[in-house]
Amino acid sequence: MNERYYSLDVFRGATVALMILVNNPGSWANIYTPFEHATWHGCTPTDLVFPFFLFAVGNAMAFVMPRFHREGTGVFLRKVIRRTVLIFIIGLFLNWSPFITWKENAVVFKQWENVRILGVLQRIAICYFFASLIVYFFKARAAIIISAFMLIAYWIICFSLGRNGDPYSLAGYFGVAVDKAVLGANHMYKGEGVAFDPEGLASAMAAIVQVVIGFFAGKYIKEKGKTWETLSHLFIAGSLLIFLGFCWDMSFPINKKIWTSSFVLYTCGLATMVLGLLIYLLEFKNAKGGWSRFFDVFGKNPLFIFFLSGFLPRILALIRWTDHVNEQGKPVYLSPFPWFYQYICKPLSDNLKIGSLVYAICMVAFYWSIVYLLDRKKIYIKV
Repeated sequence: MNERYYSLDVFRGATVALMILVNNPGSWANIYTPFEHATWHGCTPTDLVFPFFLFAVGNAMAFVMPRFHREGTGVFLRKVIRRTVLIFIIGLFLNWSPFITWKENAVVFKQWENVRILGVLQRIAICYFFASLIVYFFKARAAIIISAFMLIAYWIICFSLGRNGDPYSLAGYFGVAVDKAVLGANHMYKGEGVAFDPEGLASAMAAIVQVVIGFFAGKYIKEKGKTWETLSHLFIAGSLLIFLGFCWDMSFPINKKIWTSSFVLYTCGLATMVLGLLIYLLEFKNAKGGWSRFFDVFGKNPLFIFFLSGFLPRILALIRWTDHVNEQGKPVYLSPFPWFYQYICKPLSDNLKIGSLVYAICMVAFYWSIVYLLDRKKIYIKV
């Protein structure tokens, strides 16, 4: 990416760094509130990370789409389909990996029947694919109308097909039935205590628009360049999206887990304003330094380092040893990363949340060192 748009690299890299931070606490039972997802309705700083990344995917599309138009529809479809399938398969591989696991004192194969099909990378793939089709085959006005229609249609479907009285609750959300019918309950996320996938098929309808809005933000920045007009328009657009999101929240609550239309507008508004702030600091004030360099290297290998941050702990978990025997006489095992938390980070304070946060920060620093070395050697792993 041209140095002129260095702020977009930093924005994308910051979202990846925050993804790693919130996904790798030392203990899931000891997390500071800002690093937790909202229980249901509402939005915490952690809930902003994934939608910001989808917004950044749209930003990047704005710089490659002109080349696709020059190369023709055939080349465009081949490249987009290939990238979509590859990202989806990598996400599925991550869910299934490392294909074996410990069960008591034996290593057993992880059965396909219980592997989650969807996930973060799979949602990125789906949203990238459909957003690419929208912005390639339709002019700006038509793409905006289609996106607005998708957000409104998703709202109407949620309300109409959801359970009477609470269509936007976990029990009332229609998308659960869709995912069960298509994927099967065994292939769904169980983090809510029941089969419910926060990256489900139904809510992808709204998430696709997240990428489209990111595309138009990137397209505007690319075409207008580094001007005060660009900056002011970004802040105005961001403020308007936030306002519309809050208005819609009164009837269709802001909710990441079912990715509501109000959530899309609200988070896109915040992303636009954060991007505007980065443009002001980096392009107008030239306030580059260690902080921007730190995030920049994450932005140059974003999908690779996100994948590695999920894959490596699973591989290392196969290496285990007996730490002690509990009161029931059963061995308690540790592997490298849990050992590091248990004996290095956790003892730092009686407040267990501090140790948990220190561990997460150490994980970010560890993965940063990897992308830093890759950047030094000019190695960029493209998907």
